[in-house]
Amino acid sequence: MTPARRATGPAVPGPAAVPATTGPEPARRRRGTDGGHSPAPADRLPGTVDGPPGRIEVSPGPTRPREPEFRRPDRAELAAAADRTIPDVIDQGLTVLFVGINPGLWSAATGWHFARPGNRFWPALHRGGFTPRQLHPSEQHTLPGYGLGITNMVARASARADELTPAELVTGARTLTDKVALYRPTWVAVVGVTAYRIGFARPKAGFGRQPEPLAGARLWVLPNPSGLNAHFTPQTLGAAFGALRAAVVGDPPPAVG
Repeated sequence: MTPARRATGPAVPGPAAVPATTGPEPARRRRGTDGGHSPAPADRLPGTVDGPPGRIEVSPGPTRPREPEFRRPDRAELAAAADRTIPDVIDQGLTVLFVGINPGLWSAATGWHFARPGNRFWPALHRGGFTPRQLHPSEQHTLPGYGLGITNMVARASARADELTPAELVTGARTLTDKVALYRPTWVAVVGVTAYRIGFARPKAGFGRQPEPLAGARLWVLPNPSGLNAHFTPQTLGAAFGALRAAVVGDPPPAVG
């Protein structure tokens, strides 16, 4: 039985985020001959082109990010967001499922993944070639139209990822494994090597492709795009995401049938 699709629109609890404009509707998905899903060509976002199943192909498009106006959550609203959860952006048969460590307080207050100003996930996603322009976090619901999704290893929000316990990461790794088995993405990209090492008991794991799959998906580890990670610049983060995209494009899933 195919699991019910989860809502991918930006959930905006309370007054923390009030977009001034409405983003594009999520692209409708159709089942391909390989058993996966791909966006219907008429519904593709500007800048995307058709390609073989499992590939992500992006043609040049505008690079200026869309900047909806919204009120910044205040200190009280951020404090109240601790331990909240936010919905995944997920669908069956995605090309790449990105896995954050856990939501930050900005994400929990707005309902948008990687929402804190200064987080470099969305710029790196564009620099790496996954999107034709830099998306605003409020546009996260459009990601499945590119074959992309977002979830987290640990669901509860915190101010910093280092507030999580090792036991939470181990439990989160098991939950993630079950989720991957259920939704069957082609690739899983864990965004944070330290969390991956602890959660999956791989103390010597490095960045890039991992030798073992995760519930049948090809597994990749990326640097943490948090602004607190001073080891990576926007340029080197973009290059790391670009290396993943090159692997995705160069190693498509085998055709079925």
